[in-house]
Amino acid sequence: MISRILSGHILDSLDKFPVVGLIGPRQAGKTTLAKGIAAECPDKVAYLDLELPSDRDRLEEAELYLRRHPAELIVLDEIQRVPELFPLLRAVVDEKARPGQFLILGSASPSLLRQSSESLAGRIIYHELEPLVLKELPDGEAAAESLWLRGGFPRSFLAATDQDSFQWRGAFIRACLERDLPQFGARLPVTTLHRLWTMIAHYHGQLWNASKIASSLGIAAGTVKNYLDLLTDLFLLRQLPPLFANVKKSLVKSPKVYVRDSGLLHALLRIQDREDLFGHPKAGASWEGWALEQILAIVPRDWDRAFYRTSAGAEIDLVLDPGGGKPRLAVEMKCSLSGQPSKGFWSALEDLQPARGFVVYPGNEAYPIGNGVMVAPVSQLEILVGDT
Repeated sequence: MISRILSGHILDSLDKFPVVGLIGPRQAGKTTLAKGIAAECPDKVAYLDLELPSDRDRLEEAELYLRRHPAELIVLDEIQRVPELFPLLRAVVDEKARPGQFLILGSASPSLLRQSSESLAGRIIYHELEPLVLKELPDGEAAAESLWLRGGFPRSFLAATDQDSFQWRGAFIRACLERDLPQFGARLPVTTLHRLWTMIAHYHGQLWNASKIASSLGIAAGTVKNYLDLLTDLFLLRQLPPLFANVKKSLVKSPKVYVRDSGLLHALLRIQDREDLFGHPKAGASWEGWALEQILAIVPRDWDRAFYRTSAGAEIDLVLDPGGGKPRLAVEMKCSLSGQPSKGFWSALEDLQPARGFVVYPGNEAYPIGNGVMVAPVSQLEILVGDT
């Protein structure tokens, strides 16, 4: 078992909120984490997997079932399968008004689970469980390369061989295309969806260009954007917005797009092992996206995240803004042991004047390089937020 850092936060939320939502991509470990949390709860726990017909049958008379378990924590797994439950949960919560009534698990963002936002407003707190990240692995530094290659989905990362891991990820992608996307309204043929996702993988770490992709697929640019948003809401893609700073320069306006899990990216690009990875033209962009996910895993959720780029070439991969008048942080990701940032990074620092700058790299040593910039190993990312 790998201990998940989110566990303590969920237990704390169950002491304060009547409903706690645990969301994240399918197969990220939500069910395993929920069962571990249930084992630590002092009260009885009722667990229902709403993908199982037998468990859904137990909710044929949902109101009666829920009222028969008034003092228990009820865990509802894959809640998006039965969205009509949300209004009933609100009624039950308002009746009892006690914390720790429901733990609901879902493989979609709150924006897709609209019923929860409408029915449970003020009664629910959400936690997002991501695939495994470096800080959750006891031998994190030693496991970094394997985590980058295979990604963080537990069954992929813990597979016996790279080939087994690659096959699992291929099956995962097919399941997403054939089952998950249609559940949320996808109407394109599976082959077209696979081509779309593969094309997005080739844009990994680049500015989004919906028109170019739409032209290649023979569909409308608006349709491509809708599917980009859907994959984002299913926690499979990340859209990093541009920073609109008050500088007298021409800024780019398109987001940068990343496949959130490096293992899925490699499966889409047909990268099977270490040799394939280091010889692939997208290796640098892949490492940048992987490092980005490791950074965002330790950054407080309420911090604003963006990138900065001007038409003249000044660029910062990641700008973190804590808000509340606190100064910004600038982060460059480099898949190089030299740790030397580009000229565009220094130019962007002059534009934005952040409090601190960092270059995250795959080395082992942290050291300053002047002008308030620190080179930081990906295994020591706490340096970024240590005193913020």
